[in-house]
Amino acid sequence: MSTDTQENVRAVPLSLNLTPINATASLRDQAYARLKQAIANTDIYHSREEVRLDEKELTEALGVSRTPVREAMTLLEQEGFLRTVPRRGVYILRKTKKEIVEMICMWAALESVAARLATQRASSDDIAKLRAMFDDFHSATPTDHIEEYSEVNIAFHQALVELSGSQIILDTIKNIFMHVRAIRRMTIAQSDRASRSIEDHMRIIEALEARDTEQVETLVRQHSLDLALYVETHCDFLD
Repeated sequence: MSTDTQENVRAVPLSLNLTPINATASLRDQAYARLKQAIANTDIYHSREEVRLDEKELTEALGVSRTPVREAMTLLEQEGFLRTVPRRGVYILRKTKKEIVEMICMWAALESVAARLATQRASSDDIAKLRAMFDDFHSATPTDHIEEYSEVNIAFHQALVELSGSQIILDTIKNIFMHVRAIRRMTIAQSDRASRSIEDHMRIIEALEARDTEQVETLVRQHSLDLALYVETHCDFLD
């Protein structure tokens, strides 16, 4: 979304799902962690309206003064999750379609390498846990339980990266994940993508079980590139 377009879009205040923080630890760090998680759990792409944060509501929800909340928001702005508009307030930053597609392509590259490493480092028990995630969906149509499947889908991709055992990949991909998960959550119910997603995941798990590094890398990369193509073709609402 261009800057001119953003200025003309009506903004709505949003109450994030927050709980008071523990004063025994760094207030700024806790405020940062809770705000970031709350943003990750917020569907910021469901409409074109910008999402504005109310600083007073945030401080009351977290049970702290404005200073740690402002410091936390500064960090989140530096990481590209918020933007401050003088005399208007602080907004959750929506990415454009072009930016989302580029982020998914970056995710595809990183996750495919992570999957390759997982074939070399993950235990059989860990891989079996990936398969167990989908036990409840084999005898039912995913679209009948789309909310539940959406969460499992997101958890699968996060777990797959974690199985790489690479902290560098985890650190690099974590901020990309927040935006990619929002798009995965939104698009999973469209065009029977949930059923195809399960099929892709089963092939990925089979390649992991076989310790087939080349195959799993190819499958994981193509799975995300298919999402990038879908967003490019069908998600005009992002602009």
